[in-house]
Amino acid sequence: MTAEPTLKPERPFFSSGPTAKHKGWSASNLKTESLGRSHRSALGKSRLKYAIDLSKEMLGVPDDYLVGIMPASDTGALECAMWTMLRPDRPATVAAWESFGNVWIQDAVKQLKLPQLTALDADYGEIPDLASIPQDNDVVFTWNGTTSGAKIPNTDWLAEGREGVTINDATSAVFAMEMDWAKLDATTYSWQKVMGSEAQHGMLILSPKAVQRIEEYDPEWPLPKLFRMKKGGKINEGIFRGETINTPSMLATEDYIEALEWAQAMGGRKAMFERADANAKIVKDWIEATPWLRNMVSDPAKQTNTGVCFVFQGDWYDSLSDEDKAGVPKKIVKLLEDRDVGYDFNGYRDAPPSLRIWCGGTVEQDDLKRLLPWIEWAYETVKNG
Repeated sequence: MTAEPTLKPERPFFSSGPTAKHKGWSASNLKTESLGRSHRSALGKSRLKYAIDLSKEMLGVPDDYLVGIMPASDTGALECAMWTMLRPDRPATVAAWESFGNVWIQDAVKQLKLPQLTALDADYGEIPDLASIPQDNDVVFTWNGTTSGAKIPNTDWLAEGREGVTINDATSAVFAMEMDWAKLDATTYSWQKVMGSEAQHGMLILSPKAVQRIEEYDPEWPLPKLFRMKKGGKINEGIFRGETINTPSMLATEDYIEALEWAQAMGGRKAMFERADANAKIVKDWIEATPWLRNMVSDPAKQTNTGVCFVFQGDWYDSLSDEDKAGVPKKIVKLLEDRDVGYDFNGYRDAPPSLRIWCGGTVEQDDLKRLLPWIEWAYETVKNG
């Protein structure tokens, strides 16, 4: 029986969203001058624009792309792009290999009812044949599967100058993986993922081609106010200067700015990539060395460096009923949460029974190294319980 460890993570936060605040974060560090002020005031708009400009700079977004703050997190930003850019008279492909990508398929099938739609899906841990997508098609895809830990290995399947528009849900990828901006027309993410900021605000990044599609196309379906990005037939550029469609939280905005400034001081997005890579290597090497575990994603080229997902294997686990198998990760998480060792690292509710450890750049290596022996102890405890 594995002895109960004694050393606990200093920061036991391993949730895949909202993710851990960076080390040294404190609410007292947030600027508060904009609180209690209108977001339409000169101060409010300047802080919102600063969040936009700093995001654009940090992510290396091309100068001629637009970046705006949207309501309703990544979901609001992504659905806004779908509702305003996808057309019934054009072929479209939605590719999915985990829970959120399947939501976008349902949007396209049941809500937009696109008549020329192809849905490409794959089981957890796999990715569909993206090379089979015609270059004429509009495409919606998820760069990194938050609930499966499977990411696209490259963008070779997207031709430069392709006719279709490309809509990319990048919420668990930005600030951890480099975006191929030349091949992306609408890219979305949320503040509470890789930057560890507060939820309910999303970002929408549009290429000139995306702007052209929005300006030339008036959808047949109703557009909620939150999706209306045009004024007088042209893109409302005020949205991309901090004049948000609806009222944002200025406290959440200040928290996001603080996270961006921290990442900038750490060395920018390249440093964030390196931190995520180093964190994920710790967890993935441990999985490889642990016989009763395997990465949910078998192909190393498709394994994420953010939400690393892993499942159980071996004679004891395989002999369990489906109900008992589902109980194993839940029991492990409860044992460690009760001891304040690690929070919120159970697999996603719709995924196979699994654990999921967030390895983004706001997590510290030492905390991951301290967590893993506790998981070994908890597994042995559940197995022998």
